[in-house]
Amino acid sequence: MARVLPITPRVLHQHAAARLRQQIVEGLIAPGAKLNERELAEQLEVSRTPLREAIRMLAAEGLVDLVPHRGAVAAQLAPRDIADTFEVIAGLEGQSGELAAARISEPELAEIRALHYEMLAAHTRRDLPTYYRLNASIHDHINAAARNPVLTRTYRTVNARLQALRFRSNFDEGKWARAVRKHERMVELLAARDGAALRRLLVTHLEHKRDAVLEQLAAAHAARA
Repeated sequence: MARVLPITPRVLHQHAAARLRQQIVEGLIAPGAKLNERELAEQLEVSRTPLREAIRMLAAEGLVDLVPHRGAVAAQLAPRDIADTFEVIAGLEGQSGELAAARISEPELAEIRALHYEMLAAHTRRDLPTYYRLNASIHDHINAAARNPVLTRTYRTVNARLQALRFRSNFDEGKWARAVRKHERMVELLAARDGAALRRLLVTHLEHKRDAVLEQLAAAHAARA
């Protein structure tokens, strides 16, 4: 009979962080909402210790803010912060694309194509969580194909702050369809090794994401007013 190995505290807090990250990215925990440790511990079926470690992980990623006298809250960026952060990530994605076009291998390109086809299927089903996961994986693979560890570390740090906003930018059906078309073009330009064109496309893609997010925030503010 196989021996059942217990889940170590380290793995436990990583599992908790992954589930908590998904809830924040998908908007199940609203921006600015306080993280109730008791409720989250029960929901995630973990004790307070791994939960607190998971929260610290997400704080390091920029998804959670640790506020004095209030505790942990889901990060909420002001419009100016959003615009500034998208400006930086657009430059990083553009650089990743240009380098990847010059350095990507055929197996790496085949993997990105496979992810793209899976993403198209998720879009057809209107399965936004799966679509977003595959979409993010494509961008990560392009970044990895750039073969620049400094660029990769910087990209991950900045992009973590925008995950929830990038997810919500696809709520508009027209903008979601436009994003899918841009991804099709990304794969074409990677295959053609056209780094300059891919850089321009990725920068434009992120600028459209920024505009969609800021429009949504403005509409939500107007609705509350």
